[in-house]
Amino acid sequence: MADTDAKRHNLYSSHPGGYPAAKQEQYSQYLRKLHQDFIESWNEKSESNAKLTDFERHKVLGTGAFGIVYLVKHSHTGKYYAMKMLEKEKIVKLKQIEHSYYEKKILCGLNFPFVVYMKYYFKDNVYLYYVLPFIAGGEMFSHLRKMGKFEETSAKFYGAQVITDFGFCKLIRGRTWTLCGTPEYLAPEIILSKGYGMSVDWWSLGILLFEMSAGHPPFFASDPMRIYEKIVAGKYRCPGHFSIELKDLIGHILQVDVTRRYGNLKDGVLDFKNHKWFKEIDWDNLLNSRIHPPFIPKVRSPGDTANFDIFDEEKIKDSPVCLYEEEFADF
Repeated sequence: MADTDAKRHNLYSSHPGGYPAAKQEQYSQYLRKLHQDFIESWNEKSESNAKLTDFERHKVLGTGAFGIVYLVKHSHTGKYYAMKMLEKEKIVKLKQIEHSYYEKKILCGLNFPFVVYMKYYFKDNVYLYYVLPFIAGGEMFSHLRKMGKFEETSAKFYGAQVITDFGFCKLIRGRTWTLCGTPEYLAPEIILSKGYGMSVDWWSLGILLFEMSAGHPPFFASDPMRIYEKIVAGKYRCPGHFSIELKDLIGHILQVDVTRRYGNLKDGVLDFKNHKWFKEIDWDNLLNSRIHPPFIPKVRSPGDTANFDIFDEEKIKDSPVCLYEEEFADF
């Protein structure tokens, strides 16, 4: 068994001349600098940098529990943005004041090619406004639903540069116990209330790689409790069309035991960068946007919304007085 495991490791877990540790250290230095910049931004007292009259509102891009997202055009620059309008009353009723504050602080401090950031922010009597880059290609999951599943080359491309949002986030040092996230993507340690850290993000990456390549997540059921049972058991089945390399990588990520999970081991992210499934990725060119994507959504103009679902217009609320002024004084 030991010989078999050793051969399996040599065959699938790395490839000659992979991403060297020295290069990873250079990249880590870059990340440490970005982290320091983020902390400085976090500690600064920032003021609103725009107002509603700076924007022309076009059409609805999406809706959520706290408000609505509009495509807007900046009146002075002519650039298009996605403007989140978060209703203060809903935030207060759902007890999410702190989370809304964290989202704003975190988005303002981010500066990384694969992560959304805050361009402008302000508030009025009724709403908080978060103005973010408009990505005309639409949501990745919309394209995944249309295609059914991605070819592994596409899943590899997106998996290597996962873009995320920070709609439900906070700054932690060490561990946290908050139960949050999409049911199918929750790691076992979240469900078991064990306290968790960044290991859960690697688990979620494994779920994402599986879902992109299969068209469905590895653990699914109509009842969330049944989903949680399957996740905690850690048993799933890969489709027959998965490559051996992909099966091997997912097997190393979807480990219920965090001490065996990729990303959480002594070599950290190098276990991913040097895995055979990712051997085609030039990580430096990827970071610098020099890799031609496997799929380019059709975009006819900078403000084209054809890649987004169609939503009904919603009535914008107004108030002659500032609602919840004290609760949102820090915004």
